[in-house]
Amino acid sequence: MAKSANLYARIEPDVKERAESILFALGIPASNAINMFYKQIILQRGLPFEVKIPAARPVDISVLSEAELDMELEKGYADMQAGRVKPAKSAFADIRKDYGL
Repeated sequence: MAKSANLYARIEPDVKERAESILFALGIPASNAINMFYKQIILQRGLPFEVKIPAARPVDISVLSEAELDMELEKGYADMQAGRVKPAKSAFADIRKDYGL
C-alpha cells in the first residue's frame, strides 16, 4: 500500500491564500489539513459540517434609508418588549455559528 497519494484540486487563489495563512498560524501544513478533512469525511460518512443556504442574512444597515433603519430598530424594540430576548453571549455564539465567523 502506498504511503501517500497525490491530490490535484483547483482552488480560488484568495481562498487558498487566506486558508493557508490560518493553517500556517496554527502550525498545520495544508497537506495535513486536507488529510484531516478526508479522515473526517470517512468518520462522519459525509461532509463534517452542514452545507446549507442560511435562512436569513444579517441586515446591512449601511444600505438602509433612515426610515428603514427606524423600522428595523422598532422591530428590535418590539421583540424586547415581548420578551423575545436572549443573553448577548448566546446571540453572538449563534451568529458566529450561522455565518461561519
